[in-house]
Amino acid sequence: MGETPNAILAWLEHREAWAPLLFIGIHLLRPFLFLPVMLVCITGGVLFGPIAGTAYSIIGTMLSSLLFYRTIRLVPSWLKKLKVLKERWLKKSANLTVKQVAVLRLVPFIHFHLLSYCLLEISANFKEYTKSSLFANLPLALVYTSVGQWITLFSIPMMFAFSGALIGLCFMIRKRYEVFVWSDFFQTSA
Repeated sequence: MGETPNAILAWLEHREAWAPLLFIGIHLLRPFLFLPVMLVCITGGVLFGPIAGTAYSIIGTMLSSLLFYRTIRLVPSWLKKLKVLKERWLKKSANLTVKQVAVLRLVPFIHFHLLSYCLLEISANFKEYTKSSLFANLPLALVYTSVGQWITLFSIPMMFAFSGALIGLCFMIRKRYEVFVWSDFFQTSA
């Protein structure tokens, strides 16, 4: 079983032209293969180096986000599941900012497409969603590709401390206002 990853790495090293395309394809297949984004980005840094690996990871995560935007409208049951999942984790009326999504993308155990759904909710159209996704995917690709070796040296308690610090940072950059709907604030008797 331990020989399989080494064989894949050896095969990719000899396929110079096809390796980036295959790597980007793995980003697109990642949700179906149940691979964490972090693992794929770290692999890109190991295979291609920090600069090329970051570029390929940005392209792969962007294509994955854009594919999510197009397919989520075709499968309404996925949209409902993500809405329920978001309501379970956040307040019903809470909307994350793009900066918060960018920070939360760095937390290893938070669902990538749940955060894409949060971007979808705050975006007015496809163009705005694309810009928001690019901004939110940049830190993910940069950190996990460039500093991937350093993060993998963390122990489990240090990983939880790092994740907790990221969640704390997300809390600090949140919106600090609440919107109330008139009918929710003032109960009308009929």
